Amino acid sequence: MTCKILVVEDEIFVATEIEYLVSELGHSPVGIAADKATAFHLAPLADIALVDLNLRDGPTGTEIGRLLAEEHGITVLFMTANPSQLGDGVPGTIGVLPKPVAEEELKQAVNYAVAKRHSLTADVPARMTLFS
Repeated sequence: MTCKILVVEDEIFVATEIEYLVSELGHSPVGIAADKATAFHLAPLADIALVDLNLRDGPTGTEIGRLLAEEHGITVLFMTANPSQLGDGVPGTIGVLPKPVAEEELKQAVNYAVAKRHSLTADVPARMTLFS
C-alpha cells in the first residue's frame, strides 16, 4: 500500500532527508515544494503532503495545507517547530508533528498518514497532535 508523498519544506537538507525516509518506507516522493506555487504545481501528483508552516514565501503553510486538503483531497500532516501557530487545527488536515523530529518518529508519522489515507487504524506517534 504505497502512497505518493509531497514534501512542503523550504530547508533543502530537511526536505531531502524526509524524501529519503519516505522512499525507504516504500513510498514515492513526488517532489519538494519550498513555496505555495510549487506546492500547488505538484499537488495533482500527491496522495499525502507533509507541510511545514514557514516557507520561502512566508508563513503560507497553514493555507497551503488547508487548500491541499480541501481542493485536492490530499491527506495533510503538518510538521513544524511552531505547532502553536495552528491553534485548534486546520479543517481537513490530520494533525501536527513538532520539529525537530527523530527518524523513528517521522517513520511512525508517515505510517500514520498512510493508514489514515486508506481509512485504516494506526498508532498515533507520541508527540503528534491530532485535529478533530
